[in-house]
Amino acid sequence: MNIRDTPLRWYGERYPSTDPGDIYRALAELDQPCFIAVTPEGIGAVAGGFASPEGDGLPLLAAVQPLPPERLGSAAFRAAHGVAQPYMAGAMAGGIASADMVIALAREGFLASFGAAGLLPEHIERTLSRFATEIPGLPYAVNLIHSPSEDRLEREAVELFLRHGVRCVEASAYMDLTPHVVRYRLAGLRRDRDGRVAVGNRLIAKVSRTETAERFMRPAPAALVNTLLEQGLITSEEAALAHHVPLADDITVEADSGGHTDRRPLPALLPSILRLRDSVQREFRYAVPVRVGAGGGLGTPVAVAAAFAMGAAYVVTGSVNQSCLESGASARSKAMLAEAGIADCEMAPAADMFEMGVELQVLKKGTLFPMRAKRLYELYQTYDGLESIPPADRARLEQQIFRRSLEDVWQECVAYFGRRDAEQLERAAGSPKRRMALVFRWYLGMSSRWAVTGDADRTMDYQVWCGPAMGSFNDWVTGSYLKTPGNRRVADVAHHLMRGAAFHTRLAQLRTAGVHIPPTAADYRPVPLETPAHDSSAGAR
Repeated sequence: MNIRDTPLRWYGERYPSTDPGDIYRALAELDQPCFIAVTPEGIGAVAGGFASPEGDGLPLLAAVQPLPPERLGSAAFRAAHGVAQPYMAGAMAGGIASADMVIALAREGFLASFGAAGLLPEHIERTLSRFATEIPGLPYAVNLIHSPSEDRLEREAVELFLRHGVRCVEASAYMDLTPHVVRYRLAGLRRDRDGRVAVGNRLIAKVSRTETAERFMRPAPAALVNTLLEQGLITSEEAALAHHVPLADDITVEADSGGHTDRRPLPALLPSILRLRDSVQREFRYAVPVRVGAGGGLGTPVAVAAAFAMGAAYVVTGSVNQSCLESGASARSKAMLAEAGIADCEMAPAADMFEMGVELQVLKKGTLFPMRAKRLYELYQTYDGLESIPPADRARLEQQIFRRSLEDVWQECVAYFGRRDAEQLERAAGSPKRRMALVFRWYLGMSSRWAVTGDADRTMDYQVWCGPAMGSFNDWVTGSYLKTPGNRRVADVAHHLMRGAAFHTRLAQLRTAGVHIPPTAADYRPVPLETPAHDSSAGAR
């Protein structure tokens, strides 16, 4: 068939352009349909207009429907969380995912999780009071991190969330379920006027293993439910309704991310957990199926579009937000992050699960932390206590890593845990190995603190959680206003990633129709938003 004998014709006020810049602008008008038509000058693109089988309009080759970013992913996710787009900024501990970040994103219609892990209860309470005052009625989440060696912290965090009416929690780093996360989920379960089970507290579980995902997809284990009921921590009605709902509303599949991660590739992990979700749904027939989102490695619009194409209900970003102005990270850390490449990350021992050998992903460019942290774990595995470490090794520890005597560090640990969790000291009293672990964890904990406060004297010891998405993001924004860290606002980044994902989804639709787009017109470019995303007067749209 001759190309000019296509059955449809295009009509409209504008004229299709063959110029790559005009083609890009036509594709980028996401609220308008985009048509590819044959003109006397060649094949061109235009936003708007209509197609008809009649008349003498321009021959139409292909078309794509309007695709505003909110159409990506799951409408159910948007409705459940009261957000405008299926996008979430995940938690980064120690307040790096700060109150300012959560507030800025909430005002723009995005969900963000406050990085409560590692913070004292009084700090978290002040933040929750800010949310109540500054974003009343707008969506937000708070992070609950699994603390296998500090059970008290997890328990007190849940009590704090329940007392302050936190309605959404992002649970992370869980290897198994605990009574505390189950208690949070079940609190407030009831039947509504129509007899349906109503959930009071929403739970988003961030996982990287199918076995962990399945635990959160199933109802709370009966044994844990009964224990909570016997302890008076849930009501009889909440216990009776527990088997009607999954433990989590949403499962975030965490691939190669910063912080706690198994570094599994998203294209392998996400389909497996989606199949698992479908299997569990067939078994339990929940009224509202568990939604599955994707996180880890999402630093560009192409990556976000790929996650949605694989079936993600929503996407979660982390590392890229840490370099933004609203992040709780120090200016020095942000500058380091802005220079990171895709290969500038490494695994290192995690402070909260040090004894278990659990690692997390951190930035290695510009810091000696990964190497020094690994050395501490080697010593922990080799010796039974601080007293067993050879004098030469001990001297290097005190001079190069701790910069003080190990006894002084231990006294700081005593003062810290005496205020926060005295049980840790009781467990260490008769165990030199445990005492050594607490001393080594001091360095791991302080290294992340130095990165947050920007301690200039400790730059080489900064522990900066970071995944390869950071390097990918830096590469994408090169040549744009977002290359400069001072221009990176978290809501701008969110808007551009989502708009870019919609743009690249339209490109993919056209490619399947056989349309070749010029390379110079086929890459979404971030430009300053006409209406600044950081306008504090903006409400959730």
